[in-house]
Amino acid sequence: MLTQLTRNWWAVAIRGLIAITYGLMALIWPGLTIEILIMFFGAYMVTDGIFAIIAAFSNRTEHDNWWVLLLEGPLGIVAGLVTFFNPGLATLVLVFIISFWAIMTGVLEIVAAIRLRKEIQNEWLLALSGVISLAFGILLLIFPAAGVLTIAWMIGWYAILFGAMLLGLGFRLRQHGAHHTGTLAAI
Repeated sequence: MLTQLTRNWWAVAIRGLIAITYGLMALIWPGLTIEILIMFFGAYMVTDGIFAIIAAFSNRTEHDNWWVLLLEGPLGIVAGLVTFFNPGLATLVLVFIISFWAIMTGVLEIVAAIRLRKEIQNEWLLALSGVISLAFGILLLIFPAAGVLTIAWMIGWYAILFGAMLLGLGFRLRQHGAHHTGTLAAI
């Protein structure tokens, strides 16, 4: 595997450059980043719905619960179409889902910390993570637009860091290949 990576160091470096470029674009145009993500999600929902319907009809003689897929399919298609025709609503729903998830996670972590306080040490760390999740969820509910912007920025910074690591790896692989090729040629 190392030989393959070393031989194709440039492909790893190009992946890094693409990720860095994407990350910078996400930071410069966060609204567009979220819009594209929402559109991809809508396309996925429509495609998944179509294939759920196909699976329902193709399995109706073999499975008694084929009708569940038949119900799921149109729901996915409708959700995807709503996403296409009203991406702002889909974005807001996504932020609210993340918000409610964070709130529920926070509450459950706090409850777990209270229940575990006599059984484990440093249960306060679990409670603290619960408080952080709870605060994050509440802040998203209060400031949903900032939540959308934050998601885009997180994606951008992740892509930049990931790309930088790949770019660095690509050049390290190049050095490794040059070092070992020179060593082999001398032998």
